Amino acid sequence: MTTIESRTEAVEMAHLLRRAGFGATPKELDDALSLGYEGTLDNLLNPDHDDIIPDDLIRRYHVDLADLRSGGGPHWMYRLVMTDTPLREKMCLFWHRVFATASTKLIQSRVVTNQINMFRDHGLGKFDDLLIELSRDPAMIMWLDNQDNHGTNINENYGREILELFAMGVGNYTEEDIKETARAFTGWRVVNPEYMSIRMRNNTARPYGYMSWQFEYDESDHDSGEKTILGETGNWDGEDAVRIICEQEATAKFVARHLYHFFVADELPVPQWPHESPRDPVAIDLMCKAYFDSGHSIKEMLRVMFTSEFFKDESARYARIKSPAEMVVGTMRLAGPVELPSSDIFAADDACANMGQALMRPPSVEGWQGGTEWINTGAYVERVNFAGRILSDPNKIGIRDIIDRIKLTSSGGTMNSDELVQNTLDVLGPLDVLDSTLNGLKNYASKFGDLSWGSKDESDKFDEAAVSVIQLVVSSQEYQTV
Repeated sequence: MTTIESRTEAVEMAHLLRRAGFGATPKELDDALSLGYEGTLDNLLNPDHDDIIPDDLIRRYHVDLADLRSGGGPHWMYRLVMTDTPLREKMCLFWHRVFATASTKLIQSRVVTNQINMFRDHGLGKFDDLLIELSRDPAMIMWLDNQDNHGTNINENYGREILELFAMGVGNYTEEDIKETARAFTGWRVVNPEYMSIRMRNNTARPYGYMSWQFEYDESDHDSGEKTILGETGNWDGEDAVRIICEQEATAKFVARHLYHFFVADELPVPQWPHESPRDPVAIDLMCKAYFDSGHSIKEMLRVMFTSEFFKDESARYARIKSPAEMVVGTMRLAGPVELPSSDIFAADDACANMGQALMRPPSVEGWQGGTEWINTGAYVERVNFAGRILSDPNKIGIRDIIDRIKLTSSGGTMNSDELVQNTLDVLGPLDVLDSTLNGLKNYASKFGDLSWGSKDESDKFDEAAVSVIQLVVSSQEYQTV
């Protein structure tokens, strides 16, 4: 295989691993290249084991993390950084953005953590099953007030949002469809709501909350009358409503556009979708076909997307601005595994929030819009400062590996500053940057002069230079895209 072919393959694989995960460490990229594109994608789409985290060590060293006193964000951040099933975990992040549920209203981190666990179990499966699980999810029930949705007095909140924000989008249903869908979900509530409401009010007086509600269906509180939802009439319940919703062409297009927005290229904010065509209508149609051909399988939509020409095309690379979570998690994973006890997980969660994406605390039921909204002066400074701090220690396992790989690009044990810059970009990417960025990196690195690592002093100086260049690369505008 020629060098050009090898680089082309590496660039394509790195693109897949940035989008289907959180970027790749050099070793992860090597492992993926040995499997090939199809083999790597198959592994990503079909994780064959549970993603286990060491709860015993977390409880030993961070009790507040284990029982969610510090909120659910740091607990999830640890898993995001340490997971070896990155697409499954990234799908949790995707669904959290679509089905935005906030612990700020619920006062309970445990139930939102349980909801993320549900995404982990069902997020790659059939969309119908995911919507049913979402409708039974206690965090969602309390978040959108379905515990107040009674057969004799409906509450339209969940009926509205499952149509507007979760499955179909504005313009594809009527106000009557909202009411009829809400009627279908009457009786879907948490166990013993009166007592749990008292417990919840008492819980707000404490510095944290970790109650975990349970779902129940109260048939006596269900409206069993005839309903007409999206043109279909019958004695429908919530499962029937989900079935009807998932059969709609609008649902397939809505889900496909969300997937495109999250995995391919930044779209317009979701509220503009009813008024603006998709960025790539052909791509949306292709994923819609996969949706119906596979019986509404999210996994098969992803497979079609990741193997498509529109995904692999050069124009799709670096076409999205990294979300704060992608930025933070990807940088943490580059630095190497988190060794408990560690304050880095809490710092990462805080940094993510300061960049505009507080995990488990979305700003509203609309979630985060993404795109250019991720970048402003304050957020960019936070990104640069966080990446620089996390990638400052040459003795961290991941950083040590990067530096050693940079050294291996030289056969003579020496390297000039221009070579250091280019080799760092190759090891971290391969990452292509604008000429202005490349010139800036080379100008900065020139102060280190010619480098070698034959002695300890020389090796220490090389480490210092390499870390400085690494920090500058992750501060570049190119590193903020994915």
